Amino acid sequence: MARLRLGTMKEYVLDSFYLQEKMPIKVYTPEHFSTEKKYNIFIAHDGDHYFQIGRLATLSDEFHQTNQIEPTVFVGIHFIDRQDRRKKYHPDGVKNKAYTNFLVFEVVPFLDKIIPSTQEGNSRTLAGDSLAGTLALMTAEKFPNVFRRVIMQSPYVNETVIDRLKNSKSLSLLDIYHTIGTDELAVETTDGKTMDFVTPNRAIHQLISQSEASYIYEEIGGGNHTWKYWQGDLRKAILQMFTK
Repeated sequence: MARLRLGTMKEYVLDSFYLQEKMPIKVYTPEHFSTEKKYNIFIAHDGDHYFQIGRLATLSDEFHQTNQIEPTVFVGIHFIDRQDRRKKYHPDGVKNKAYTNFLVFEVVPFLDKIIPSTQEGNSRTLAGDSLAGTLALMTAEKFPNVFRRVIMQSPYVNETVIDRLKNSKSLSLLDIYHTIGTDELAVETTDGKTMDFVTPNRAIHQLISQSEASYIYEEIGGGNHTWKYWQGDLRKAILQMFTK
């Protein structure tokens, strides 16, 4: 039997100028959604995974019903396939710049029309796992006035990411939640290679720690590169970011 939802899921399609394709966006508003309130906006990449495996709508229902979090609208944006994901999310991906522009100049103005918020960076959170977490960090670092909060679970880190963070002038403006599993030592990436995620995540931990960013970092014992631990960690991340 399907779970009865307290909130409301709506799907929209944006005809993106930057990506030259139609982009579906799922928007989950909490029960008693009202234009008289101001909401946080949480945007998850790998959005279908966050809703289906991460149980994002269930968490929204629970936390709003128990009044544990500030009013928050949860948004999910997904990819077509693994190759499409890599082109858009990878820091060196051929569509990464276009996708970032899509987020900043198309998604945000659209959401600002349908969701009442302060329309400031600290009301918007970007979230993602693996490459999607990298995308969240890199986009917020480049546009801190648009996206001030970041939740990244096991982000992919390469020299492009490290160089950006080393030279960043905006890290101190961000509010970052960052986790990595201690067993992520041989992760198969979308290009068929095997990569140690732990060591480079520790490297960016050091860089972010040296900034004045509001920063939470945790290494999860036994955590591997799967939703088996990301789901439980997501609960903690949302409470950390949005608790009243």
